[in-house]
Amino acid sequence: MNKHQKPVLTGQRFKTRKRDEKEKFEPTVFRDTLIQGLNEAGDDLEAVAKFLDSTGSRLDYRRYADTLFDILVAGSMLAPGGTRIDDGDKTKMTNHCVFSANEDHETIRNYAQVFNKLIRRYKYLEKAFEDEMKKLLLFLKAFSEAEQTKLAMLSGILLGNGTLPANILTSLFTDSLVKEGIAASFAVKLFKAWMAEKDANSVTSSLRKANLDKRLLELFPVNRQSVDHFAQYFTDAGLKELSDFLRVQQCPIKEVVLYVKEEMKRNDLPETAVIGLLWTCIMNAVEWNKKEELVAEQALKHLKQYAPLLAVFSSQGQSELILLQKVQEYCYDNIHFMKAFQKIVVLFYK
Repeated sequence: MNKHQKPVLTGQRFKTRKRDEKEKFEPTVFRDTLIQGLNEAGDDLEAVAKFLDSTGSRLDYRRYADTLFDILVAGSMLAPGGTRIDDGDKTKMTNHCVFSANEDHETIRNYAQVFNKLIRRYKYLEKAFEDEMKKLLLFLKAFSEAEQTKLAMLSGILLGNGTLPANILTSLFTDSLVKEGIAASFAVKLFKAWMAEKDANSVTSSLRKANLDKRLLELFPVNRQSVDHFAQYFTDAGLKELSDFLRVQQCPIKEVVLYVKEEMKRNDLPETAVIGLLWTCIMNAVEWNKKEELVAEQALKHLKQYAPLLAVFSSQGQSELILLQKVQEYCYDNIHFMKAFQKIVVLFYK
């Protein structure tokens, strides 16, 4: 039986389903709505957070994530390279953004909270925000020194509270930023803010996880990529913990011994004060295995390497006692080290 095609009325219209219609990409319309809402919310960051929360269901944050974060950080849309698209037209800009905020830790922390709340509410923005921060770090040359400082503080606070991963820092290794000294000065401000939120341990373990602990020297031009230059620069900036961390990572034991002895003399430090710091630096220099049965072996191998260093600075009974206490505290705080405790003590005894 032949199947004949059914006749179709001429001029018949097919209804397009809503989801099949291509929406026009209109970042400027998104910008105008967002800026109006931010300006109406005013200086009250609680009101800003509420506005962003409620507007997300109306505005397509997923589609306009770039524009959203440009405005929240810089107050306007950014062109490639970091220049403001809307400079000169005050109606297309807002002062309720990070770059217009006061340059103090507490104020920038309050802005960081706005980002935290927004990303907790709209989880899909997490990756977009990470990409945005990598992009903004590439644009640093387009921002004023004050804007760079505020962005460094914001990045450090968000790294400290876990909203951002440490791999955003890879943008700082860009040649032009390194050559002009922007990478190093930005990193110092960022690390200071990070350590004000958490501590040196948080910084060093995050850098290790992102495989950046061995790349810190790359913040400087090739002719200045020495441990001494790094240590001096970071120590002068008040980040001695990071310079010690890098020194333990990079230097042979003999050099570390000489350096520590010089520091003891210069700062009139007793051996009892130094031994605890050395233990912390040595233990922070490694990403430990998560498995209890493997961590003991890893710890002994690592500590065997640094035992001669610890021996030099535990020549007195009091220093030995402090080192034992540090080992004990570390094993209590990191429960999978408990089985390694006895073996570590025997290693040091020998």
